[in-house]
Amino acid sequence: MGQPSAAASNAIIYVTYGLFLILGTGIAWKMSKSKGTFLAGNGTQKALPLAFNFVAADQSVGVLGSAILFSYPELATIAGVQGLVIYALSSSLPLFAFAYLGPLIRKRCPEGFVLTEWTRQRYGIPCALFLSFMTLVTLFLYMVAELSAIGQVVGALTGLDGLPVMIVQCAITTIYTSLGGFKISFLTDVVQGVMVVCLIFIATITIGVKTEIDTSLIKPSGLLEPSTLGWQLLYILPICILTNDFFLSTLWLRTFASRTDKDLWIGVTVAVVIICIILTLVGCTGLIATWSGAFSGDPEDPNRSISFFLLLNQLPAWVVGIVLVMVVSLSTAAFDSIQSAMVSTASNDLFRNRLNIWYIRAMVVLIMIPTIVIALKAPSILQIYLISDLVSAAVIPVLVLGLSDRFFYWWRGFEVVVGGLGGIFTVFLFGTVYYGNAKEGGRLILIEQGLTSGDWAVFGAFVAAPVGGMLWAFAASFLRIGVQWILAKKRGTRFDALDKPVPAAESAPVSDSDPESDEALVSKKTGKFF
Repeated sequence: MGQPSAAASNAIIYVTYGLFLILGTGIAWKMSKSKGTFLAGNGTQKALPLAFNFVAADQSVGVLGSAILFSYPELATIAGVQGLVIYALSSSLPLFAFAYLGPLIRKRCPEGFVLTEWTRQRYGIPCALFLSFMTLVTLFLYMVAELSAIGQVVGALTGLDGLPVMIVQCAITTIYTSLGGFKISFLTDVVQGVMVVCLIFIATITIGVKTEIDTSLIKPSGLLEPSTLGWQLLYILPICILTNDFFLSTLWLRTFASRTDKDLWIGVTVAVVIICIILTLVGCTGLIATWSGAFSGDPEDPNRSISFFLLLNQLPAWVVGIVLVMVVSLSTAAFDSIQSAMVSTASNDLFRNRLNIWYIRAMVVLIMIPTIVIALKAPSILQIYLISDLVSAAVIPVLVLGLSDRFFYWWRGFEVVVGGLGGIFTVFLFGTVYYGNAKEGGRLILIEQGLTSGDWAVFGAFVAAPVGGMLWAFAASFLRIGVQWILAKKRGTRFDALDKPVPAAESAPVSDSDPESDEALVSKKTGKFF
């Protein structure tokens, strides 16, 4: 590899972090200190900055930071061109859901800035806390994945120990995110979006010039042929990514940050095009690595996930240095997006934005310790995403039914919680039956076999999660309505289980006597759990 020296690598890495620290803290001191600005930026952003932010914040595509350099090339070496195209389209097109649903939810919940606030108004506090827990777990998994990825990138590009880099990244992003909150994350994401484009531009040219394709390896690789896994991914990936997007506060924060609905649609459309192009090009490095002989193509080869970096063996050291700068920048900006989203979600959902802002900032610091520890022992980055996707596939379908006031006005939070947990339990039941023992059924929830097992287990798991969730939810609904009907008859009271929930617009206003009423971003009206 044209690998920079240890001294040069250290200089590149830590100077880049230093520049991010100066940029972040410098902007933070000029910003408003209000808690509203710290947690969200509702109605403040125009289309183009919004587009770059959706590009940078789309964790559903593997966090457009250093992690995409692992997951997309790896999938391309597994499922070939078919899987790569499906992955790129499945990662980009679901963003249109935010352009469509964002205005609807914002109209019903104008004070909120994350999905859990609408959930609280529609389904009640227990369901909102349930969704908040799932959201925080998802964000934590993505934070672990990004931190693990930057450690592996540094090791692959420079041969240095990745732990110091992981610690420094946590420290740097924690400092400026704690000072500036969401606004800082938004601005660094614009930088990240530009960095993504530059990285792809440079990598495309240099790999195209320096890499020699061995045409005799193309046909035997089978990467141009459709496969069973490829057809399975046609279902798995859209379900995974669409539902997982709903868990990501990073995307909801940016949806609510759009100045107008038109800005939101334009921003999302531009982001979809950019993301699709970027991810296709990144994923192609897995194909090129196989066809150039940089990657063996052996299904058992552990280097499958680093096929992108195997290509860098053919590039000069100065190109590797530029790639290193950009990867560190991408990872930093992606990481601070997750940090700000976790703090905004926790503050809004758990403390109702009443907690002193310094306690909120302290939360950012505390979460870093377990993140580093787990990232050091993290499994495959693609596996982390699949675990998160499986949970979202069980929970989100039963949640979004409540968006239909015409047909599902009677849907309650009880059904959402039972359906979500039931969907995950159904995966366990399916795995137990499929493999013939409960241990393997439990392992299926963690997708330990990944996508290369060659059987139908993973496909079945992603069918079992949403279908099982729906079945459990409807069963819970019939049980709830039946019990409430019996109790109403027994007590001689009015049966109201099928009454429509009170619209959010009729919520009681925040009291003027409340000392924090000018900063309260949420309505005090909550929906029905039962």
